[in-house]
Amino acid sequence: MNRRRSFVLIAALMLVALGDSLQAGSIWAKRGKTAPTMYADDVARRIGDVLTIRIEEDSKVDNKAKRDLQKDTALSSEFDGKLNIGKVLPTIPAFTMEAQSGNNLKSKADFKDERSFVDQVTVLVLDILPNGNLVVTGTRDRNIAGDIQTIEVSGIVRPSDIAYDNTVKSQQVANFRIVTRNSGISAPYTKPGWLTRIANLIWPW
Repeated sequence: MNRRRSFVLIAALMLVALGDSLQAGSIWAKRGKTAPTMYADDVARRIGDVLTIRIEEDSKVDNKAKRDLQKDTALSSEFDGKLNIGKVLPTIPAFTMEAQSGNNLKSKADFKDERSFVDQVTVLVLDILPNGNLVVTGTRDRNIAGDIQTIEVSGIVRPSDIAYDNTVKSQQVANFRIVTRNSGISAPYTKPGWLTRIANLIWPW
C-alpha cells in the first residue's frame, strides 16, 4: 500500500514539474476563421469564390419573306372628229386611242441560321449586389497545336439558381455575355484577306 502511495505521489510531482510545458486542449481541432463549418458546402456565396457556368446556347433563326405585287392599268379614248363650236373650227379626222400598262413584282427571301455552343467555364465572384446576387466573370484559354481559343463570360447569378455541385446554367445568368476569339495557326485561313475585303466594299453584291 505504501508503495502504491509513493508511486502516486511521484507521478503527481512529475505532473506538477512538467505543468509549464503542457497545454490543456480538446480532442476537437480548433476551427480557423477562414475554414468552413462542418455543415457548409462549396456553393459560391462570397467575393472571391468560384462557380462553374454550364454554357448550353442554341440559337435558331428562320426568316421568310414573300411578296407578290401586280398592277394593271387600261386607258381608252375615242374621238369622232366633230367640234360643234358654232362651226368655227373645221372638222378634224376621228381617232381612237388605247393604252395599257402593267406592273408585276415577285420577290422571295429565305434566311436560316442555326448555331450551338456547349462548354463549361469557371468564373470568379467579383461583387455582391445589395439583393444578394453575384456578379461573376471568367476567362478560359485553350491552346491546341498552336490554335488558341479564348472564351470570356460574365453576368449576374442568383444564389438560388446555383446547383448543389456549384454550377449554374447559362440560361439562368442575367446579362449573360459570351465572347469567343480564335487566333493561332488556322486563324488567317478562316478570315478573308485584305484584297477580298476591299472587293467586298466596292462590290458588296
